[in-house]
Amino acid sequence: MTKTPIELLAASAPASRPVVALSEGSDPRIVAGALAAHAANLADVILVGPQAEVEAALQAEGASAGNGVAIHDPATSDLTEAFAAEYHALRKHKGVDEAAARKAAETPLVYAAMLVRLGHATGTVGGAIHTTGDVVRTAIQVIGMTPDAGMVSSFFLMYPPEDAREGARAMLYSDCGLVIDPNPAELTSIAAASANSARALLREEPKIAMLSFSTKGSASHPAVDKVTEATDTLRSQHPGLEVDGELQFDAAFVPSVGARKSPGSSVAGQANVMIFPNLDAGNIGYKITQRLGGYAAIGPVMQGLAKPANDLSRGCTAEDVTQIIAVTILQAIGTE
Repeated sequence: MTKTPIELLAASAPASRPVVALSEGSDPRIVAGALAAHAANLADVILVGPQAEVEAALQAEGASAGNGVAIHDPATSDLTEAFAAEYHALRKHKGVDEAAARKAAETPLVYAAMLVRLGHATGTVGGAIHTTGDVVRTAIQVIGMTPDAGMVSSFFLMYPPEDAREGARAMLYSDCGLVIDPNPAELTSIAAASANSARALLREEPKIAMLSFSTKGSASHPAVDKVTEATDTLRSQHPGLEVDGELQFDAAFVPSVGARKSPGSSVAGQANVMIFPNLDAGNIGYKITQRLGGYAAIGPVMQGLAKPANDLSRGCTAEDVTQIIAVTILQAIGTE
């Protein structure tokens, strides 16, 4: 069975000690998850927030700063001045003056992202308190995108339960959290980024299913055309990828159905990367897999950024935080 991110890191820790910055450092779930990651030897952690509030949250867990657990208060940090100057350089073309840049650098989201941009941290995690929009916007503005990404998208890692029926497997679902209605070019970008994410986080070669309500022309509709166009473009731009589409989910997942509906395909019935045609399908699909199928869902995880930054659900648990810290580190290893 495919190892979870925590299990992957436990089995093969990176050569250099990773550092993950958490922008909501006084939230009890963040503190507990960060301490668990540190105790498991996954990473050192930086808890960003007001000094007194973070110290109180650590004390509630019977812990304190030191030995790989650091507190950074943006209001008093020696780094804030440099971060303000960098933010001003990045955003002055948008009318941000020095005073506004200083104010932004004192916000935990921007401060944590600057830790990553300027090499003080391996990656950053937020979203337990802040909205997805705030987390993603800050990551794009401060960390930036990879030159070939074209866009930032997201995915969920889906892990089957221990008592899953035969044929169950770990999969990557995308996009289930950000891009509402991707056009063919955007769908192509999402699939290409998801292939890299599968290699980094599942440690498997991607078999990509471009999902639809149609399989190989069984239905005719502009929504189907979008998927087939994206599939053709993906094959053209990335000829080394194993991809098939358009496929219905059963043709992508069930070997007997895949063999019947797309004979000769190396992907049908064996897909481990499921690319959904829009956010409706992706969000509904991952929640059905999670709630009815019993799969564990880790995410949403962001892809397409120059350095790792990840979003949490505001309903997250401490265990979710620890898993996302592990994901963030694996993403960083994958880009080295």
